Amino acid sequence: MSTSPEELEAPQPPRGHVRVVYLGPVAPHWDVHSEFGERAVIEEFRQRALARLLLLPPHDPQFRRNRERVVRDAERENLILEWDLGVPDEELEETPA
Repeated sequence: MSTSPEELEAPQPPRGHVRVVYLGPVAPHWDVHSEFGERAVIEEFRQRALARLLLLPPHDPQFRRNRERVVRDAERENLILEWDLGVPDEELEETPA
């Protein structure tokens, strides 16, 4: 019995939901909260995300690069990722570097 390409590429249900929250201008700047998911998967993702973001405020140019790395990591782990920066993304892009 052969399997069609659509069946092979059927999306898997998410393994969890995480929210990355900006805590403010005083370090540590970030925290990662989990809405649902396997605890070990969420904790490993949390450690990697915090390692990339820990000392970076959202207006730092390095933040944009590391944010993309966190997004790709969440995609690999099949996690729903939500950002709470406290300001709209458009304001961050307009901030001079």
